[in-house]
Amino acid sequence: MTDVELRHLATFAFVIGEGSFGRAAARLGYTQSTVSQHIAGLERAVGGRVFDRPGGPRPVQLTPLGSVVQVHAAELLARADALDAAVEGFKAGEGRLTIGTFQSVSNTLLPALVRRLLDEFPGCEIRLSEDESDSPDLARVDLLFYDVRKDDAGVEYVKLLDDPYFLVASRGRFPDGPVDLAALDGAPMVAWPPDCAQPALEEALAASGVRPEYMFRAGGNEAVLSMTRAGLGSAILPWLAIHGAGATTDETLSIHELRPAVAHRELYLLRRAHRTLSPLAARAVELTVEIAQDLRRLQ
Repeated sequence: MTDVELRHLATFAFVIGEGSFGRAAARLGYTQSTVSQHIAGLERAVGGRVFDRPGGPRPVQLTPLGSVVQVHAAELLARADALDAAVEGFKAGEGRLTIGTFQSVSNTLLPALVRRLLDEFPGCEIRLSEDESDSPDLARVDLLFYDVRKDDAGVEYVKLLDDPYFLVASRGRFPDGPVDLAALDGAPMVAWPPDCAQPALEEALAASGVRPEYMFRAGGNEAVLSMTRAGLGSAILPWLAIHGAGATTDETLSIHELRPAVAHRELYLLRRAHRTLSPLAARAVELTVEIAQDLRRLQ
């Protein structure tokens, strides 16, 4: 039965509906001989005649074998139509996209990405998960925002932007303008936990002879900024976190460049290497790069 072809089953269904080879040929845009060839091919595949052909103007009739074939032909053709619709939907961007993120991206780049994807592909399903661990599991997501480059043979990445660090302090803690990095040695500081890009920042400070006294650590930008507003300590945060939290317009805070500047954080979009992206995921990568370019213009 592996010799049965869908095109033969489709022709078979049209002959049933029209009652003759000639009318089926007209509906399909075939010659009558082509219809006859399709039915002959089907009969070879199933091992018997599927139509009785009385001749003249009388319609063809299904044989008992033809009746059996009819039931299953309808099911197979329906499944083929469903497959065709699913493939076309996939090509049009339908389906599920799972994105791993972290809070700075979740508050800035990601909402714009989700909005544009849903505008372009209303039938898509987007799932998000925040993961700020040192070893995120790329097998669980299609795309992952991350702030450390992964030089791993199993990972491909696109660099999105450089994210420079600034000092955030309660208003009046420092004079306006840049702050000398040395002024932070021994100073009270509020910071993120020592994971992701934070260890690299603290290593850069130590290399410059700056060892702040960390009064409080929190994974949430709002918690860090709240303690900074309260005067518990200053914070060194990347621009994206400051911008996403709306701190640039907060009159209780002051934002300062550091002199000399510390090495900036880098933002990447990661995915598993050597894996074909769905059209939806491929478009998400394109849009992410565009949105990151817009953010760079705001820095």
